Amino acid sequence: MTTAFVLGGGGKWGAVEVGMLQALDELGIRPDLVLGTSVGAFNGSVIADRPGPEGVERLTDLWIEIARSNVFQGGTLGRVKKAATLRPSLHETSELRALLERVHAKDRMIEDLPIRFQCVAASIERAAEHWFTKGSLIDAVLASSAVPALLPPVEIEGEHFYDGGLVNSVPLTRAVDLGARVVYVLQVGRIESPLRPPERLHEAGLIAFEIARRHRYTTTVQHLPEGIDLHLLPSGNAVSFDDSRQRKWRDVSSTHELISGAYLASSQYLAALRS
Repeated sequence: MTTAFVLGGGGKWGAVEVGMLQALDELGIRPDLVLGTSVGAFNGSVIADRPGPEGVERLTDLWIEIARSNVFQGGTLGRVKKAATLRPSLHETSELRALLERVHAKDRMIEDLPIRFQCVAASIERAAEHWFTKGSLIDAVLASSAVPALLPPVEIEGEHFYDGGLVNSVPLTRAVDLGARVVYVLQVGRIESPLRPPERLHEAGLIAFEIARRHRYTTTVQHLPEGIDLHLLPSGNAVSFDDSRQRKWRDVSSTHELISGAYLASSQYLAALRS
């Protein structure tokens, strides 16, 4: 039975997936297939490259490093204003690429990973989802993580890619299509956080965006084929995706709390499965 880890997108909230991976590894649950979107592609690439405790420990250290670094910090208000008028993004990919190059060898190829790994991005030219199944691991993760306006599109072989969350935020469909029978979904809290009608102007956009991100996953669950053992791991954190906190994408001060909360909640969930 093929066991798949499906890691969804979510920017700084991706720290919760680290806690989930800690809980899975502690119980000896290992994947045959790892699928990722955006920050889930980043997290998943480390686990696929370094299976077992080594990968989990490395990923934990990376997120602690992220919390201390300026990967998400950006620049001054003047830089933001200049970026808004002179280029299509607030940041370049150099900081994220440098981080990935400390994790993976520069020439690391997807097809050479110990665990089968794929990640998704949105093709601009084709207006379609694109799955990276071979080629440069770093380029693929950068493409999957290219959040519009925050990061520029990533060009690969003449095609330009934006964040995979635009087309498949929690890629359960891919796991089903590839024949996974046991699926652990690692998500940043979106699926378990209920939405409500907007009360303020900025909430309207956030809530509309959340509906767009979630609908494919919820539709897939409703029509899931028989015989698939699906586990949605709990985030263990009270994260709301319809308020102004979502605009504070650079604030990673809660990284430790996100990891520990997800670890505790997921450990309890997995222990209950075995009891």
